[in-house]
Amino acid sequence: MSIVMEARDITRHYKVGGGLFSKKGVVKAVDGVSFTLAAGETLAVVGESGCGKSTLARVATMLEPASTGVLRIDDQEAVPGQPGTLGRQVQMVFQNPYGSLNPRKTVGSILMEPLAINHRGDAAAREEAARAMMAKVGLRQDQFARYPHMFSGGQRQRIAIARALMLGPKVVVADEPVSALDVSIQAQVLNLLMDLQDEFRLAFLFISHDLGVVRHIARDVMVMYLGRPVEFAPKQELFTRPRHPYTQMLLAATPSVDPAHRKMSVAIRGELPSPLNPPPGCAFTSRCPLADGMCREVRPELRDGVACHHV
Repeated sequence: MSIVMEARDITRHYKVGGGLFSKKGVVKAVDGVSFTLAAGETLAVVGESGCGKSTLARVATMLEPASTGVLRIDDQEAVPGQPGTLGRQVQMVFQNPYGSLNPRKTVGSILMEPLAINHRGDAAAREEAARAMMAKVGLRQDQFARYPHMFSGGQRQRIAIARALMLGPKVVVADEPVSALDVSIQAQVLNLLMDLQDEFRLAFLFISHDLGVVRHIARDVMVMYLGRPVEFAPKQELFTRPRHPYTQMLLAATPSVDPAHRKMSVAIRGELPSPLNPPPGCAFTSRCPLADGMCREVRPELRDGVACHHV
């Protein structure tokens, strides 16, 4: 098993406030995340909005530096502000296919641009590589000179995926890559990602809030809550035997056509605590049916794949 990305106790904190009407504070968007990612595997990161998923994605792609912790890519440590050759090993597919492509450039120009920036080949070689990648993602050759507004959302996301693969990365970070697409198109894009993963031995860090999508594509799943992982398990184990109360609630709240599941469905009560003023102890205390005095005072650490005093 070849490890292509390793994160050790990654944090990303933001200083906020300090103006005329606000106090200074620190938002701990990511607060101690560790994982390893092997070639050909998919780690899904799930949780509610505000749990730190997208911030983790930006740190993993070196778009933002980690506040503390170590990020290693292809067995080399990533230096903040100096991605160098490591930046080409990790590419990102963004959530919005309508906003991630330059509307003033043709598909061919969009795909050739990474090669031109990195001085890969001459113009003829870059065009040949771009056309070959278009074929791999299911786009026709006569679409080479068209502009993004001439494509559907699913086709635009195929263009974005092709662009991410032009430099031959080892890791692709996909931040909600199908959430903006019609349900009928989502499966096509997910199947395309899985086919490309098999062909190029890609590692995926897959950010999503949709557990149905995660169940389709992931190998392992990390559940995050308020910047911290609360459960980490292989997909099959997490979906059949969730251990953390938050994971159980997420799965119970997932829409299903199964009548038995609908009877079990419960809403996650309460609101996500303020990241500016998180509660002491376990951050899930105010919403957890198992919470007791220890939970309110002592923050549980991740042990054997789960962060809960009662598991």
